[in-house]
Amino acid sequence: MVESEHKIGERRIEKVVTKVPLRTRKNDFAYWQTRPYAERLAALQEIRRGYHRWKYGAEPRLQRTVTIIKIIDI
Repeated sequence: MVESEHKIGERRIEKVVTKVPLRTRKNDFAYWQTRPYAERLAALQEIRRGYHRWKYGAEPRLQRTVTIIKIIDI
Protein backbone atom coordinates (compact mmCIF):
# COMPACT_ATOMS: atom_id res chain seq x y z
CA MET A 1 0.00 0.00 0.00
CA VAL A 2 1.32 3.45 -0.92
CA GLU A 3 0.17 6.44 1.08
CA SER A 4 0.95 10.14 0.73
CA GLU A 5 -0.65 13.37 1.86
CA HIS A 6 -1.14 16.66 0.02
CA LYS A 7 -2.40 19.85 1.63
CA ILE A 8 -4.88 21.98 -0.29
CA GLY A 9 -5.68 25.07 1.73
CA GLU A 10 -6.99 23.72 5.03
CA ARG A 11 -7.91 20.30 3.63
CA ARG A 12 -5.75 17.21 3.47
CA ILE A 13 -6.03 14.66 0.70
CA GLU A 14 -4.61 11.24 1.38
CA LYS A 15 -3.75 9.09 -1.63
CA VAL A 16 -4.10 5.36 -1.07
CA VAL A 17 -3.12 2.76 -3.65
CA THR A 18 -3.56 -0.95 -3.06
CA LYS A 19 -2.03 -3.57 -5.35
CA VAL A 20 -4.03 -6.78 -5.70
CA PRO A 21 -3.74 -9.72 -8.06
CA LEU A 22 -5.93 -9.32 -11.15
CA ARG A 23 -8.08 -12.35 -10.27
CA THR A 24 -8.88 -11.13 -6.75
CA ARG A 25 -9.83 -7.54 -7.58
CA LYS A 26 -13.32 -6.30 -6.81
CA ASN A 27 -15.94 -6.52 -9.52
CA ASP A 28 -17.29 -3.08 -10.50
CA PHE A 29 -20.24 -4.62 -12.33
CA ALA A 30 -21.43 -6.42 -9.19
CA TYR A 31 -21.17 -3.19 -7.20
CA TRP A 32 -23.18 -1.15 -9.68
CA GLN A 33 -25.85 -3.85 -9.87
CA THR A 34 -26.48 -3.27 -6.15
CA ARG A 35 -27.04 0.47 -6.62
CA PRO A 36 -30.47 1.96 -7.40
CA TYR A 37 -31.31 2.67 -11.04
CA ALA A 38 -31.41 6.45 -10.48
CA GLU A 39 -27.93 6.45 -8.92
CA ARG A 40 -26.47 4.41 -11.78
CA LEU A 41 -28.03 6.76 -14.32
CA ALA A 42 -26.71 9.83 -12.46
CA ALA A 43 -23.19 8.34 -12.42
CA LEU A 44 -23.38 7.60 -16.14
CA GLN A 45 -24.51 11.16 -16.87
CA GLU A 46 -21.60 12.56 -14.84
CA ILE A 47 -19.14 10.39 -16.80
CA ARG A 48 -20.64 11.61 -20.08
CA ARG A 49 -20.37 15.27 -18.98
CA GLY A 50 -16.74 14.80 -18.01
CA TYR A 51 -15.98 13.16 -21.35
CA HIS A 52 -17.64 15.97 -23.32
CA ARG A 53 -15.77 18.62 -21.31
CA TRP A 54 -12.49 16.81 -21.98
CA LYS A 55 -13.12 16.01 -25.65
CA TYR A 56 -14.98 19.12 -26.83
CA GLY A 57 -14.35 21.69 -24.09
CA ALA A 58 -18.08 22.23 -23.54
CA GLU A 59 -21.19 20.69 -22.05
CA PRO A 60 -23.16 18.41 -24.38
CA ARG A 61 -26.18 20.05 -25.98
CA LEU A 62 -28.95 19.03 -28.28
CA GLN A 63 -28.32 19.71 -31.93
CA ARG A 64 -30.63 22.08 -33.72
CA THR A 65 -32.55 20.81 -36.70
CA VAL A 66 -33.42 23.22 -39.46
CA THR A 67 -35.89 22.42 -42.20
CA ILE A 68 -36.15 24.68 -45.22
CA ILE A 69 -39.45 24.59 -47.03
CA LYS A 70 -39.85 26.12 -50.44
CA ILE A 71 -43.37 27.37 -51.12
CA ILE A 72 -44.47 27.10 -54.74
CA ASP A 73 -47.39 29.19 -56.00
CA ILE A 74 -49.73 27.16 -58.09
